[in-house]
Amino acid sequence: MSQTSLGIIRLEALVTYVPYLDRSRRFYVDTLDFAEIGSSSPELSEAGSQRSAVFRAGSCTVIAVAPEGRGGRAWRWLQRHPAGVGSLVWEVEDADHAFKLLEQRGATPITGVETHTDEHGSMKMFSITTPLGGVSFRFVERRGYGKLFPGFVPSGAQEHQSRFGFDTFDHVTSNFETMSPALLWMEHVLGFEQYWDVQFHTSDLGAEQHNGSGLRSVVMWDPNSGVKLANNEPWRPQFKLSQINTFAEHNRGDGIQHVALSVTDIIGAVRGLQAREVPFLETPESYYDQLPGRLLQTGVGMIHEDVDTLRELGILVDGDRDGEYLLQVFMREAAGVYDDPQAGPFFYELIQRKGNRGFGEGNFRALFESIERGGSESAPAEA
Repeated sequence: MSQTSLGIIRLEALVTYVPYLDRSRRFYVDTLDFAEIGSSSPELSEAGSQRSAVFRAGSCTVIAVAPEGRGGRAWRWLQRHPAGVGSLVWEVEDADHAFKLLEQRGATPITGVETHTDEHGSMKMFSITTPLGGVSFRFVERRGYGKLFPGFVPSGAQEHQSRFGFDTFDHVTSNFETMSPALLWMEHVLGFEQYWDVQFHTSDLGAEQHNGSGLRSVVMWDPNSGVKLANNEPWRPQFKLSQINTFAEHNRGDGIQHVALSVTDIIGAVRGLQAREVPFLETPESYYDQLPGRLLQTGVGMIHEDVDTLRELGILVDGDRDGEYLLQVFMREAAGVYDDPQAGPFFYELIQRKGNRGFGEGNFRALFESIERGGSESAPAEA
């Protein structure tokens, strides 16, 4: 491990703050076919004035936390925001090294490095604040520790493969009213590097007039682990109409808009999820009419999937070299799914990569045009 690297291994888990655990349980277990692998102990729940349930599929772990009474972290989050992702958990090689490096670079720790042991081994962890709208980062070093976290009560098998093939967290996307402070923090504090950037307007009508809205997007990444953080901000002249600005208003500030789950078979996954009535964003017919020509123009050439099947399922395709491309599709936001603004603007993306590691501009445009056309309050299912 480089002495200038935090030694991140992977994005291990999402922590989401929700008003109702039962609703999250139905979404993850009954709909997405995650397994519920445990919960917070009665002692931890009482001490924190909140209850947690933990769901897992592949290497994707989601910790849903709901308030029990007033004053806890979940309660405080839901006073300021609707339901959403409030913390990212990063597995690191050496927690002491990561803490020292972060503090030297100006990070703001919430805790020092805490060490926990059990009969199987040890675990070290600490947390810091971030400029991602109240989201915190927790860094964890594992040395054989048997439980997920202190106070976690496991139940059932701890490993589970969803029938829909969820594998890893591919990337995390956040929206900002202005993203430069967050980008500088990611570069100078986390040590991330710029991976990709783009800016565009939806529904361009000409140089002087834009009927749609605009956005800028910059993806930052950690070369050591390959972890990617995508970041968006509105782009003039239609700042107020931008979906990014709309997200900030409904989220009551900056925050994490969506997380991409990698899948092994996106066509099978979407068919199965649609059978369970999971709503996805619609894609305009013109996208598929133009798709073969666009793939030739970008150098992808032929793809293995039938375009009519992709059209039927609303799956997007992008890439920039022969035979290497990605397939992706976006669920609708939780607030629209549940007809409840407090369910929040967070949503999931499904992505299958076939040799391509990028972020396609054409798909970004299709996504945001679909959001605007759908009249969503922000962008797409329950955290």
